[in-house]
Amino acid sequence: MIEKLSCFGSEHKSNEEANINLAIELCKKEDKNGIKEIVGNLNNKNKDIANDCIKVLYEIGKRKPILISNYANEFLGLLNSRNNRMAWGSMIALSTITEFNIDLVFQNLDTVLTAYKNGSVIAIDSSITVFAKLCAGGKKYEDKIFPILINHLKTCRIKEIPQHAGRMLICINENNKSQFLDVLNSKKEFFTVPQLKRIDKIIQSCYNY
Repeated sequence: MIEKLSCFGSEHKSNEEANINLAIELCKKEDKNGIKEIVGNLNNKNKDIANDCIKVLYEIGKRKPILISNYANEFLGLLNSRNNRMAWGSMIALSTITEFNIDLVFQNLDTVLTAYKNGSVIAIDSSITVFAKLCAGGKKYEDKIFPILINHLKTCRIKEIPQHAGRMLICINENNKSQFLDVLNSKKEFFTVPQLKRIDKIIQSCYNY
């Protein structure tokens, strides 16, 4: 299966089409053995193979997350990898399957938080989805996670707020929406016109709860 990875092609450095095609193939066939082989090469000594494998896995996660839902431990173990591609790729993959692994991810919250605090922009983006899905999992998770999300909104760059607030919507409810809306409204004067339009849509959706 790994012979279908982009790194075995002649243009692998700039073209990941083969990885996406492989992810689509594995999804269509629901090829659990093929996926297991890809997971088994996440720690391949060949960095190109490992990088391609995480790409395939998070592309599967975007399309049919249940197929990689049993591999949360593997992704958690790579969140703080020295290989930045593996770190943020694993966070993307984890963000697609958190809802299937609420307790496990919550038990490893410190690991996720470390990756959030030290990670790249891509890792931070996906970590917000992980936190939001945890928060949506029930009150015992919300009590711990929602303050993290609110603090992020208060302290992140203005340009990040519309996207990240949108990711948080899945965990906004009648009990916590006032805090969420207070932060968004307090930042309004700093948004560009396009950003403000996105924020207004997010705010309006909260009033529908």
